[in-house]
Amino acid sequence: MKGVSRVLFVCVENAGRSQMAEGFARQRGMSALSAGTIPASTIDPVVVQAMKEKGIDISARRPKMLTAQMIDEADIIVAMGCSIEEACPAPIIAQMRRKLVDWDLDDPKGQSIGRVREIRDEIERKVAELDTR
Repeated sequence: MKGVSRVLFVCVENAGRSQMAEGFARQRGMSALSAGTIPASTIDPVVVQAMKEKGIDISARRPKMLTAQMIDEADIIVAMGCSIEEACPAPIIAQMRRKLVDWDLDDPKGQSIGRVREIRDEIERKVAELDTR
């Protein structure tokens, strides 16, 4: 995607998919953030383990609340497959629409490490496709 310099990965809890995507994007040198509409208190430990296997340590990261400023500053917003329409207020959805892409990924929450690895690898492929620098 030409001209994409700042990517915002959004999910409900910001504890799995969006954190993995941010980790892969940052590893590639991209300007990336992740946030959630109803952030969890911690990142899913199975997700942390799966990312460590790829040499990316996200154990010190914390889920963050999605803000209007994050939306404004992003060139593209990637919804990770969570139903943000159900979790976001209508004005935020309207603000996001013009730059929103949905990757429609399964939630790693409660999944086996094997399934989390599959989701992680799919996220890694999709982040690589975004990186056209």
